[in-house]
Amino acid sequence: MEGAVILDALDVMKSGVPKIVEFGVADATAFEVGLACGGRIAIFIEPLSLKSDGFKAAKALLAAKKARRSLVRLIDLRQQKSWFFDPADGPPSDPDPLLSSAALVQALQSARSQLIEQDGERLFFQIEQPALRLYLIGAVHIAQALAPMAKAVGYDVTVIDPRGAFATSARFSDVRLLEAWPDEALLAERPDERSAVVTLTHDPKLDDAALRVALDSKVFYIGSLGSRKTHKARLERLSADFGKNDTLLRICGPVGLAIGARTPAEIAISIMLR
Repeated sequence: MEGAVILDALDVMKSGVPKIVEFGVADATAFEVGLACGGRIAIFIEPLSLKSDGFKAAKALLAAKKARRSLVRLIDLRQQKSWFFDPADGPPSDPDPLLSSAALVQALQSARSQLIEQDGERLFFQIEQPALRLYLIGAVHIAQALAPMAKAVGYDVTVIDPRGAFATSARFSDVRLLEAWPDEALLAERPDERSAVVTLTHDPKLDDAALRVALDSKVFYIGSLGSRKTHKARLERLSADFGKNDTLLRICGPVGLAIGARTPAEIAISIMLR
């Protein structure tokens, strides 16, 4: 398949016209030739030059990434037209019926790049979103195990701890470290809906401060290490600021899935699974 894609890419470079190439094999055929399963894949090949839509798209996508904004690009493969828009705003007003089709709405909800086909028309739906961010409060042993796991699956990881003896590059050689108080650091970072906060210190001075900021933000996940008894006491403390309402239910505690984890690495796995 890779060789065929390269040949098609060379043709696209000559013609300047983008195209979709598709490959597929049925399960039965796949089994006959020793493959584990069949499947279908569609690959969008686009020329890139200073005047091309592809170059404009690359600039727009890079700008959106820098500003931590999501961006959708729609490409009408028959008419060679394209549109950009923020998925939060919905598609632009346009006479093209595909832009308001149920298939497009479904694609927006799935937040996955894909090929949309309807009534013989084809749209390539490309979505780019900011990287997921994970803020770990406490440069502890669990954080040492959790940080590389999260990074391996695509998270931008930041470890926050004001204790210089813990927050060292020797212990965290491959992640971003902030030697600062968690509340001050998180306020400066401005975590958004593609951010998660996990507190790991067992120290209310550090964990509670971070949780207060996280609860006032749009982060998609808040987790806090500790037993059920510890978590109950934590909620009692925080209720002084937030009251006894659904806001505190956003905190997942004890953090992680109940898989019987005991070691730092096992606890890190349970948190990553959750």
